Amino acid sequence: MGLTPSLLGKYAPNLSAFSERGALRPLRPVTPALTCSVQSTFTTGLPPSGHGCVGNGWYFRDLSEVWFWRQSNKLVAGEKLWDAARKRDPEFTCAKMFWWYNMYADVDYSVTPRPMYPADGRKIPDVYASPEALRAELTEKFGAFPLFSFWGPGADIVSTKWVADASMHVYRTRKPTLSLVYLPHLDYCLQKYGPDAPAIGEEVRRVDALCGEIIEEVARDGGVVVVLSEYGIVPVTGPVHINRRLREAGLVAVRDEMGHELLDPGASQAFALADHQIAHVYVRNPGHIGQVREILSGLDGVDDVLDEEGKRAYGIDHPRSGELVALAKPDRWFSYYYWLDDARAPDFARTVEIHRKPGYDPVELFIDPSIRFPKLAVAWRLAKKLAGMRTLMDVIPLDASLVKGSHGRVGDDPERGPLFMTSVPSTVGAGVVPAEDVKELILKHVFG
Repeated sequence: MGLTPSLLGKYAPNLSAFSERGALRPLRPVTPALTCSVQSTFTTGLPPSGHGCVGNGWYFRDLSEVWFWRQSNKLVAGEKLWDAARKRDPEFTCAKMFWWYNMYADVDYSVTPRPMYPADGRKIPDVYASPEALRAELTEKFGAFPLFSFWGPGADIVSTKWVADASMHVYRTRKPTLSLVYLPHLDYCLQKYGPDAPAIGEEVRRVDALCGEIIEEVARDGGVVVVLSEYGIVPVTGPVHINRRLREAGLVAVRDEMGHELLDPGASQAFALADHQIAHVYVRNPGHIGQVREILSGLDGVDDVLDEEGKRAYGIDHPRSGELVALAKPDRWFSYYYWLDDARAPDFARTVEIHRKPGYDPVELFIDPSIRFPKLAVAWRLAKKLAGMRTLMDVIPLDASLVKGSHGRVGDDPERGPLFMTSVPSTVGAGVVPAEDVKELILKHVFG
């Protein structure tokens, strides 16, 4: 969730007290240090080269399409934490609450965001739950999942509180042996404002209050608690428009649709799937790999471009990875933008559209500052939708310089990196906790 020791000491009294009663260790994430990749490592003990989740999305070569934020747990290879636990105790039960790759995981209880998309173009907040009856139970008790507070310009603590309340309801009513609970709030505000912004203190305090309630109740029941984060979010000074450089070199192909340009991955000689500070670069002709690497190595804001040997060194050598993997400099991040004229940008570029964009877009956290009356603009578009009219919620800017925080690289400063905290100090040694060790450490907490 983006929690780091530097934030803990300043703004989180409940979590700080928890660390003092137990133990706090720096955590070393995998590359890429991204939600889907690191959470998959936590549950399998494998690097991305083993479990295959090389980012929050990748290029499906057989479809010639980019897919982000898929949800099926079948995409994750390797023995899962809950399967290993059942081998030790067939009575073991697990609740997986909002961790990624949640759908169809072989756990006892799971809940994850899953909007409904009727054919009329609406996006209706909802969740996927297993067992199915749990969906209606949680919705009746807590209301519809507040999707528009989960991601987008309206992202705030409301959605994270819903997750916390739903998770504790499952904990109280089902008593699973292990509850995996993902509280996402810090991830988004840290990207929006940056970790050093004055606004961050209040955001951390809000998450800390929720964590304090959960820790207190579990401790009262005699349970043990682990608190961990997947990565730290660092300040950034600006984007790297990697696809624009490849397009200028004549390698990115687009197709015109009613005056808008859509990336055509299957026709491109090379394109970059941008994912925070990591970009998978897919090169159609192996003979062009050297040329592409040379082009990107000279691009301002690029720190390194990994070939096969480099990918092996970072544990990201998997068939889903790009032929090359670019790493941004510590204070930069990769945009997905591929058009050279904003007037030709695809219609979804100015909307919250996590599934159609061929890359991650943190600019979705902002309302276009050029809109004079943003609340009125949003209300007018909502009114048209409610009236049955097809309309775009086109209020997102195309100014990537607004983003102030990012992640994806493994940093050198443990104060700005992820952490591992436990209520049972004897379970951890004195050094850094590798992400690959988290699976066994959780099993150690469960079974002693």
